[in-house]
Amino acid sequence: MRKADLVSRISEDTNIAKVDVLVTLEHFFKEIKSALEGGENVYIRGFGSFVLKKRAKKIGRHIKENRPIVIPEHFIPSFKPSKVFVDAVKKNVK
Repeated sequence: MRKADLVSRISEDTNIAKVDVLVTLEHFFKEIKSALEGGENVYIRGFGSFVLKKRAKKIGRHIKENRPIVIPEHFIPSFKPSKVFVDAVKKNVK
């Protein structure tokens, strides 16, 4: 499913114009991104959590030059689904 498909489904189910649904969805994504960029986690009860995970410093390899490089510690965004969400998927997907 793509974003356009999601907008269409929400619009059909709620009788809200597609443009309004798209604007709302874009603002939702923007707020999640800005919260994570600010070091804040986002918790949505019954759906899941958007959290930051810390990756430790490590040694990698530059493939073309065959030399080691240092990859500094950094944070990456991650999604952890709620137990209710996971159980619903397990129950309904075959």
